[in-house]
Amino acid sequence: MSETKPAPRKRRGRVALILLSLCLAVLIGLGAAANWARDIYEAPGPLAADKALVIPRGGTEAIASALKEAGIITDGRHFLIASQLTKSAGPLRAAEFAFPAAASLKQVLEVLREARPIQRRVTIPEGLSALQIQALLDKTEGLMGEAEPIAEGSILPETYAFEWGDSRAALIRRAQAAMNTALAEAWRDRAPNLPLRSAREALILASIIERETGKAEERALVASVFINRLRRNMPLQSDPTVVYAATGGAALERAITRADLDRDSPFNTYRNRGLPPGPIANPGRDSLRAATRPATSNFLYFVADGSGGHAFAETLDGHNRNVARWREIERQRGVRQ
Repeated sequence: MSETKPAPRKRRGRVALILLSLCLAVLIGLGAAANWARDIYEAPGPLAADKALVIPRGGTEAIASALKEAGIITDGRHFLIASQLTKSAGPLRAAEFAFPAAASLKQVLEVLREARPIQRRVTIPEGLSALQIQALLDKTEGLMGEAEPIAEGSILPETYAFEWGDSRAALIRRAQAAMNTALAEAWRDRAPNLPLRSAREALILASIIERETGKAEERALVASVFINRLRRNMPLQSDPTVVYAATGGAALERAITRADLDRDSPFNTYRNRGLPPGPIANPGRDSLRAATRPATSNFLYFVADGSGGHAFAETLDGHNRNVARWREIERQRGVRQ
């Protein structure tokens, strides 16, 4: 007589239980791995304080190396894996970025993909010559490449923002476009009946005004002196033009001499009447405005007054008295020194 054997069913049950256990183990393992990965992805990083870093070109490995060397991440491999798994969020950019202290891998990747690069700034002061501006930009960290020589008077002195890696040539073009706009506006709004034939002549006069005084409240008055002299066909006799004739825009590390005053140069306004043939510096907006909207005065002379400003006079006798006072101030200073 045959017997029924239930063993295969039991075995099948045990196999199913084993498979289920294995699946659960795998899922638990995967969950643990996911938790572990998430912990690494979101855990605070090693950076002790906020830090700026220039991210190089060259791919993800180069970026990982730079971040690790800067102490922003702990493990380059984790960064490479995280960047690959999140690549749908966008490419990693090469620029200068600010990373917050203790930035996680998640935050680091967000900075590289979404943050605005650091805005650097360079200030071009009023009254610098083209040579001096060129030297300033040559030593400005973050700007790249060489630029063509700058035309005198073509740059508007201002503070310009740029990003690491921007070219010097591009920044110069921006500053020149700004000057073109500012000069056009000043010339458009000029006072009537000026003895200036063009915006170019206004620029030349503004450059002289810029070099003559650093006091904003004096610019329009200084402009009036030169306008009055132009109307009378008197030589401008501006010391800064003599300096420019001697140096071509470099600094003069000594006092002006008689030889300088006698130098045969079209820029020497002691020897030549009218405006020089070109600007002697790069004037700011206020000097452009002063040249095109000067004060109304009868002054024909001015000299330093010892306080950082100038004493103005309508006559040569009055000017000579002001000069005598200035020389006495210089003498007393020399005695005290």
